[in-house]
Order: sequence, then structure tokens, then C-alpha cells
Amino acid sequence: MIARQIVIHDDLQATAQGIAARLITSIADAVAARGVAHVVLTGGSLGIAALKAVAANPAKVAVDWAQVHFWWGDERFVESSSPDRNAGQAQELFDALLPLGLELDTVHVMGSTDQFSSAEEAAAAYTELLAQEAEEGAASPAFDVLMLGMGPDSHIASLFPNHTRSDELGAIAVHNSPKPPDDRVSLTMGTINTAREVWLLVAGAEKAPALAAAQHEVNEAAVPASAAHGTQATRWLVDRAAATLL
Repeated sequence: MIARQIVIHDDLQATAQGIAARLITSIADAVAARGVAHVVLTGGSLGIAALKAVAANPAKVAVDWAQVHFWWGDERFVESSSPDRNAGQAQELFDALLPLGLELDTVHVMGSTDQFSSAEEAAAAYTELLAQEAEEGAASPAFDVLMLGMGPDSHIASLFPNHTRSDELGAIAVHNSPKPPDDRVSLTMGTINTAREVWLLVAGAEKAPALAAAQHEVNEAAVPASAAHGTQATRWLVDRAAATLL
């Protein structure tokens, strides 16, 4: 049976600290068990706060960061220097981990407009990279932890309600995004659901209706967050404001 858990913290900062502590432990356990860890990061206010909390957590020295691969669930298809890029907002974490053994070639960033002429090309390149790091016969690595933010409309990664669906594995281009910018690259739901553990990070009262809706029934088209799950565990890590309708 797949473990399903809702953990409620007092506020956004407490949630970020809890996520950071849980993530450090999970990565250390994965490296100890398998010699390598694959982690999918997310942006958003809570996602980036959690990464900053990892960077500031003294327990990070317990991890062999040379054996950790970082991936992204989605990215804005804009210039690499744009402040809108999730990867740029996470730089504080990478800077903190480099002295502890992190290798830049294990930080797998999705492509930008100064690298690719279209979001389709960027998605194809990321799909190929996922396959290169996967075990034989798989389309992507067996992610140990895959983190997702959730919007007030229940979107995850760049999979929006009644907008973005694909039966493909890997990454896809997203156009005419309901949330700017128009063009993005995103992992597909099928790829998300291959992760051992999927963590959905949710903070803020404005997300309470979507969080409640995602708990009642699986409806990938209307409530994308409801369809995300891990093969071993699905964890909703939320603050009290977001949990008011549970």
C-alpha cells in the first residue's frame, strides 16, 4: 500500500524548515541505500524557502552531496539570466552545497531561450537527459523525492487545469500558460508518478480550496494536484492556513 500523509505546520517558515529537515534525511537515506540520490526541486515561495532552509541547516554536512542529482519539475522558458527562472532562485542552495562536494554537472537545469530556439527543443533535450541518467529500460531516474508546489488553481509543475495533459514520458513544452510567462517546460504527470516519494508543498489561505479539492477525488484534468502520487509515498506538507478546509 502506498503511504499517504498530510503534515500540517504552523506557517510558511515552519513548513519550509520541516521540509528541509525531512529532505536532508531522505537524501542521506537514499545515498546510504543505493549510493546515489535523485531529487526533483520546485520553485514557488514555499519551494524556494525550503531550499534556503536546507542551505542554512547544519545537518546538511551529513550528506555526501557528490552523489546527489538535482532535477526540476518545470521551468519558465525565458533567458537563463531571468529572475523568473526557478534555477536562478535556487542558487543559494547550490552555492551552499558546492563546498560540501556537490558537482555542478549533477544539477540538471532545464533549457532557456538563449540555449534553444523553442520550448519543444528544450523539452526534448531534457527528456534525453532524463533517459541518460535512468536505469536501462526506464525513461527517467527513479526519483527518491519529487517536490511539487501547487497553485490556487491546483496546477502542479506547469500542468494546468483543463490545459496541459500528455501521455508522454519525460518533459514537454507548454504554451499559452494560464500563468505567465506563456512558454514553459514541464515534466509530464506520467513521469512525476514514477517517483518513489512525491511531496506536495502548499502554503497560504488562497490555496485552501484547491488543497481540499485534491483530497476528495482524483481528477487529473480539473484538479491536476489530485493525480500526483509516489510509488512508495505521497506527502502533503502544508501550513495551517492552507489546511483550513481539510
